Amino acid sequence: MAITVLAQSATVEGLRDHGVPPHPLSEPPCALRQLDVPMVGMGANRTGIWESQPGKFRRVATSAEVMHVLSGSMTFTPVQGEPVTVRAGDSLFFSANTLGEWQVHETVRKLFVVFPAAT
Repeated sequence: MAITVLAQSATVEGLRDHGVPPHPLSEPPCALRQLDVPMVGMGANRTGIWESQPGKFRRVATSAEVMHVLSGSMTFTPVQGEPVTVRAGDSLFFSANTLGEWQVHETVRKLFVVFPAAT
C-alpha cells in the first residue's frame, strides 16, 4: 500500500503552470497551476491540487468532482440555481454535468478528485 502525504497542502510547492481556463470570462484570464497526484488503482479518476488566480470563467466539465477548498474564496453560479460562495475549509460535491460560472475573488487552492463521466 502506498501513501502520498502533501504536508501543509494549502502552501505546498511544486504546482506547475496549467495555462488558463478553456472558457475565460475575464481579461486577462485567470492563470492556473496544478499538481497531479497519481494513485495506484484509481482507474480514470484524477486527483491533485489546483490553484486559480482571481477572475471569472465557465465550468463546462461533464465530470463529477469532489473538492475541498484549502485557501482563498470564490463564488459558483450554476446555470440553474443560486450563487454559492465558498472559502477555505469548505467541501463541494459536483454531480456530473454541473455547469455554471466561477468567480474567483482571491487566489484559490483546492484539493480535487475528478470522476470522468460514464460513457
